Amino acid sequence: MPEAPNVSELLSTAVAALGGHERAGQVRMAEAVTEAMETEQHLLVQAGTGTGKSLAYLVPSLLHGDRVVVATATLALQHQLVERDLPRLVEAVKAQSDSWHGADTSYAVLKGRSNYACLHRIREGVPDDQGALDVVLPEGSLGKKVLELRTWAEDEAEQGGSGERDNAPRHTDREWRQVSVNHRECLGATKCPFGQECFAERAKEQAQRSHLIVTNHSLLAIDAIEGVPMIPEYDVVVIDEAHELTTRVTQAATDELWAAEVERAARRSQRHVDGSEADDLADAADALRAAMSEARTGRFDVIPADLGDALVLVRDAARTCVSAYPKGNDKGEDADAGRQQAKGAVQEVFATAERMAADLDSDVLWLTEGTERLPPRLCVAPLQVWGPMREKLLSEKTVVFTSATLMLGGDFSSVATSVGLKPSERVAEGAAAPATTGDAMPWRGLDVGSPFDYGKQAILYVARHLPPPGRDGLSGALLDEIVELVDAAEGRTLGLFSSRRAAEAAAEAVRERLPHLTTLAQGDAQLPELAAQFVGDPHTCLFGTLSLWQGLDVPGDTCQLVLIDRIPFPRPDDPLLSARQKAADQAGGNGFMQVAATHAALLLAQGAGRLVRTHTDRGIVAVLDPRLATARYGAFLKASLPPMWTTTDPAVVRQALTRLAHA
Repeated sequence: MPEAPNVSELLSTAVAALGGHERAGQVRMAEAVTEAMETEQHLLVQAGTGTGKSLAYLVPSLLHGDRVVVATATLALQHQLVERDLPRLVEAVKAQSDSWHGADTSYAVLKGRSNYACLHRIREGVPDDQGALDVVLPEGSLGKKVLELRTWAEDEAEQGGSGERDNAPRHTDREWRQVSVNHRECLGATKCPFGQECFAERAKEQAQRSHLIVTNHSLLAIDAIEGVPMIPEYDVVVIDEAHELTTRVTQAATDELWAAEVERAARRSQRHVDGSEADDLADAADALRAAMSEARTGRFDVIPADLGDALVLVRDAARTCVSAYPKGNDKGEDADAGRQQAKGAVQEVFATAERMAADLDSDVLWLTEGTERLPPRLCVAPLQVWGPMREKLLSEKTVVFTSATLMLGGDFSSVATSVGLKPSERVAEGAAAPATTGDAMPWRGLDVGSPFDYGKQAILYVARHLPPPGRDGLSGALLDEIVELVDAAEGRTLGLFSSRRAAEAAAEAVRERLPHLTTLAQGDAQLPELAAQFVGDPHTCLFGTLSLWQGLDVPGDTCQLVLIDRIPFPRPDDPLLSARQKAADQAGGNGFMQVAATHAALLLAQGAGRLVRTHTDRGIVAVLDPRLATARYGAFLKASLPPMWTTTDPAVVRQALTRLAHA
């Protein structure tokens, strides 16, 4: 029987079979991931763009003896892994069967229940406000789209498809809710007449049979931290895009409540509850609406008395209403489904109101402003997530964190602390792993570098001569600077702005003064359409906000200038980050550096990372905020960026852009 290859051999085989080239950083990372799995020691590994980190953790994962979970932040990476990387890797491995022994190459993708179409809801209907199942389609365009989704789901069921939302025809959140259920609304496989065909149950069964499971940060958080079993038992989790983890965990643990939601839960309960409990819940909704209308928007350090009383009223009324639901099922499947889903809505209201009415020691509560489409909402989120992550994930599993952006300020400490690891527990490179004592969690940090030569491929330009940014939008001097840089680049510009208003103002100025160029602003069309247009014509500019900072991959001559209008500090009125900053100050730390500067460093590094995506990319990252050069925290922020050649001379930058445009 042939010996199983070591990780370096298998990685080399896979890379060659896939037509790639060996990269030293990729090999280092694969060996470090293997060691972490074998020693059950946590690992943070920064791998720059172009390293090939997916293979560097997938190969060790296939070699590992127990089940491995890979969790990503974005759908794009999930698709890349499941649709491209894993199939090609498994095919390459199987083609080398003479040197491969004993590995389980099975894999599956697993998402939350609401990401799959629900055949019961599609075939039996959606509960109306009274909780009865209604098979009548909504009117107008909504009804047309829901019909299209229903037809698609039936085709998926007939053809053995996955029923996943990502594969469905284009739709809105509201349209998708007509064909899906959350975990509280679900009847369960044993009660549902379509349990054998259920897309979500089939995905769980496939995951149960698989060695490697690909999922997302949110589902991982629900499974590991909130304790709701969603993922089959596993030994190791690899968290890719780990710079996003704390944000996604926070989002998964954030709840919302508004008066209309409580009212609707009450109306749906009236059909199933014989006493006055549903009416009492409706009265509590009125009290909540009145209290919210009197409260100021923003974060509450102390809950206003009227609002606190209203939340207690909603909590108690919802608890009583849930208890009033009849036990058992003697009315047939349809009535049972309507009752289950109506009861689930009340349970959701109770859980959220109970959390909001509690002391705000571990949570942050705030009231949003209403918009044309959304009413004012109460929101509650955890003050920090590192504690639960340490207690419920890191103590139970071996965790590998990886991203192109993990060293902020040139060090792993900020990210390690945010996910629940203590800087004092770090094991020095080359040192033997210490014996684990008490609740200590040894971890290693590794930077495998990047295959790109940033010193030769990229220039960091800091516009030191500009005035510091103010609250009145983009200054005339800053707009002049943008126009001059874009003109020198002859388009080819990705503009990353701190607000939609700033992006639109810059786009308007460039359109007016450089009409021969095509200037696009986020919101002009859907992002994929804008990205395609940007890639298709080099004499194009694309200006936008947060989703462009992290979600756009445009290698080549299309993007030779990345503009950043200001250091992306969080807004002072951001309820959650301002609360975390205040808590850090009260604990004796530096809240600004621990929260605001770290947030800015992460986004700045992600934004700058849009420029160099291949070995042949060249260009300039222009930060039009002089504080990067003049403020004390500027050194921390610059240490978070790739090692680009740096200048503050605008003439040098314009000349470089002109040369690139005519190369």
